[in-house]
Amino acid sequence: MASGEWCLIESDPGVFTDLIHGFGADGVQVEEIFSLDDDSLEQMKPCHGLIFLFKWQQTDSSTANMVKDSRLDEIFFARQVITNACATQAIVSVLLNCTHDDLKLGSTLGEFKDFAQAFDPQMRGLTLSNSDKIRDVHNSFARQQLFEFDSRDEKKEEDAFHFIAYIPFKGRLYELDGLQEAPIDHGPISKDAEWTDTARPIVQQRMQKYSEGEIHFSLMAVVSELRRKYERELEQVLADPALTDDERNAKTSHLSMLIHEEERKRESYRIENLRRRHNWLPFIVELVKAYATHGALIPAVDKAIVAKEAEKKRETDKKRKRI
Repeated sequence: MASGEWCLIESDPGVFTDLIHGFGADGVQVEEIFSLDDDSLEQMKPCHGLIFLFKWQQTDSSTANMVKDSRLDEIFFARQVITNACATQAIVSVLLNCTHDDLKLGSTLGEFKDFAQAFDPQMRGLTLSNSDKIRDVHNSFARQQLFEFDSRDEKKEEDAFHFIAYIPFKGRLYELDGLQEAPIDHGPISKDAEWTDTARPIVQQRMQKYSEGEIHFSLMAVVSELRRKYERELEQVLADPALTDDERNAKTSHLSMLIHEEERKRESYRIENLRRRHNWLPFIVELVKAYATHGALIPAVDKAIVAKEAEKKRETDKKRKRI
C-alpha cells in the first residue's frame, strides 16, 4: 500500500470496536444489528449512533433536507476526500458528535476535533485524511496481500460499498454521509421515544431500495460498553435492599452470565483481529506442498469448493432473515 492511501475496512463489529480503541477512545463498542424490532433495539441502549453499510450507486446521491445553516458549525461533519476512508469517517462522525458521559474520546480524537471544528466540511475531510495517527490505525486492518499481481492486468470492476452514519443531535436525526456536501436532516426526534425509533423507518426505507433477494447492506450500532453497563447494574442489584434473596440471586446470576459473555466476545475479537493482521502465505505454501506430496491436493480442493458453496448458501439464507 502506497504512503497516504487508505485500505478497505471489513464491516465487522470486532474491527470497528478495535478501531475505536485504536483511536484512543474508550467506553463504547460496536454491535451488529440483525433486527430492527423493539426488543433488539432495547438491548442496544444507550445507543449513540448507527453505521450503515450499503452497495453504493450513483442514484444514491441526494440533496433533499441538506443542512446549509449555522448547524454546520455545531455538527462535526467531514466530507470524504479520499478513497476507502468512509469506514473511519462514519465511526468518527458518531464519536465526535456524541456527548454521552460513557464516551471518553482520548487525546487523538479530542485534539483532532479541537483543531478541525472551526473548518468547513471540505477542510475537515482534508485534515482527517492527512492525520497520520488516524490513518495508521485504519490501515492496521489492511488485508494481507498474499500475491502481487501485475498492475498491467485489466482490473475487474468491483461493487462499491459505502459506510454512512445516523446520529441524534440536539433533538433531531441526522444522516452523515461523507460523499454528500453536508449532513441530511431527517427531522425531529420524539421526546417520548428513543431516537432509534425515528431512525428505524429511515433505515428500512433505505434497505427497501435494493432489489429483493440481494444482500447489499449491514447495520451496526455504536453503544456504551456492555460489560461496564452490566457491572453497574450488578452493583445496583447487590445494593438494593428491596430485593429478596431469591430475586437477588437470580439477577446476579443473569448479569454475571452477561458479563462473562462480553469478556468471551472481546477475547474472540482480539483473536480474530490478530488473524486478520497475520501473513498466512508461508503457512499456505508449506501446506499446499504437503498436500501435493501425499497426493491429497486435488481431493482437498474439490471438497473445499463444495464446503464453500454450502457455507455461502447458509450465510445468504441467514442474512435474508435479518432486519
